[in-house]
Amino acid sequence: MVQDRRARVPQRAMSQELAERVAKAAQDKAAELGITMSVAVVDESGNMVYFVRGDTSSFITFESARGKAIMAAGFRRPTHEMMDGVRNNVAFWSSMAEKLKMQPGGGGHPLTLDGVIIGGVGCGGGIGDQDEVCSEAGAEAVNT
Repeated sequence: MVQDRRARVPQRAMSQELAERVAKAAQDKAAELGITMSVAVVDESGNMVYFVRGDTSSFITFESARGKAIMAAGFRRPTHEMMDGVRNNVAFWSSMAEKLKMQPGGGGHPLTLDGVIIGGVGCGGGIGDQDEVCSEAGAEAVNT
């Protein structure tokens, strides 16, 4: 067996197992609502860890769910709480959204472990507050 001499990547708090638990909780909530939902989970730096597209969700939900997860992780708060700021400072938020691939709108929640940010979850594919309710359910599955 050949030994791998490359430098190792440190283990992050956001694991695949945690990300799957978040996505399952969000999709379970969507099923309760009678809809399908796409769910993106990112680590604390906004890097994608896990994504699942709802069976009848549009292809655009990949970008919208990911953008909400990135925004929630980056600002360490639910995305719906930032909407007044988005409306009141359109130029700033347009630039942030473009450069950092953030998606303003409800449906993103930060993920924490012992009060420390470990990532974000974003949901896309619902209408109205459905994305919000599903991302909140995903966050509640792991947040401490």
